Amino acid sequence: MLKTFKYYGLVIGFFCVFNSFGAGYPERPITLVVPSTPGGGTDTTSRIIAPKLSEYLGQQIVIINRPGASGNIGAASVANAAPDGYTLLTLISSNIINPHLYEKVPYDIEKDFTPISRTVMVPGVLIANKKFPPNNLQEMITYLRANSTKVNFGSAGIGSFSHLMMEFFQLNAGVKLLHIPYKSTSQAFTDVLSNQISLMIVDIALAQPYIKNGALKAYGVSSSKRSTVAPDIPTLSEAGLKSFDVSQWFGLVGPAKLPPEITEKIYAALKKTLEDPEIKETFTREGMIIAPSASPSEFKSFMSAESVKWAEIIKEANIKKEKD
Repeated sequence: MLKTFKYYGLVIGFFCVFNSFGAGYPERPITLVVPSTPGGGTDTTSRIIAPKLSEYLGQQIVIINRPGASGNIGAASVANAAPDGYTLLTLISSNIINPHLYEKVPYDIEKDFTPISRTVMVPGVLIANKKFPPNNLQEMITYLRANSTKVNFGSAGIGSFSHLMMEFFQLNAGVKLLHIPYKSTSQAFTDVLSNQISLMIVDIALAQPYIKNGALKAYGVSSSKRSTVAPDIPTLSEAGLKSFDVSQWFGLVGPAKLPPEITEKIYAALKKTLEDPEIKETFTREGMIIAPSASPSEFKSFMSAESVKWAEIIKEANIKKEKD
């Protein structure tokens, strides 16, 4: 009998500590790991969200940039962190895609993280230099089929999101292009502007000023809906590539085994942040679409679906996994 009382006492004590821990969270500053260099889209998105999220959570959010290996280094640091809610990760599309591109990735995307919510989506736009002959998507597809492997496209490197979006485009359009990988998006974009390469899919906010001044031609937006930044540009789906819907996206996750109470608390604060009129206006101006998940479990399902989708695209495009 005494042992039974001791057992129940331990159980009750454990749940009291657990519940008080969740109720008191957060009690100190939170670290948000950004798996990229300062100044890029991932960093910008995180810095737009952090101040308002900090306000709703009642604690400072400290951003730490941990770039490298296509986002793997930053992701691994959070996968190995304590599941106490004080270390979070800005998850990027590449973190989902990388396990299908590399032989070894220092985390298991299904097991090492607690999904909280998607935050924003960033549609791309298919562009060409103004001297490129076709004037619309149908003309382009006809032209590309007649000039198979003679027309090139640029990307931020093999396996980059800009590369994979163009592979998806080729599969959907039934065309074959020559890939010219660069070290960065800006380098490839500069060469489209100078007519050194023909095509590219790039963030619409980056391309829009050059589309407006006539330096670039736009053939369609990669998302399922038109962009508020350029509502006159049709989606690729509208222009003829039915069901074409690909966007880069960002989200928020914690380490695996993050207590449900803490996960829900962060999710609720993040949802309020993304509903804030100032935040909405800022993201709209940046060409990004606010897209919070309906729940942490919905975000988990979205992550799994994205993994399956990109695995199929990579396989169909015959992109081989890179070794160390």
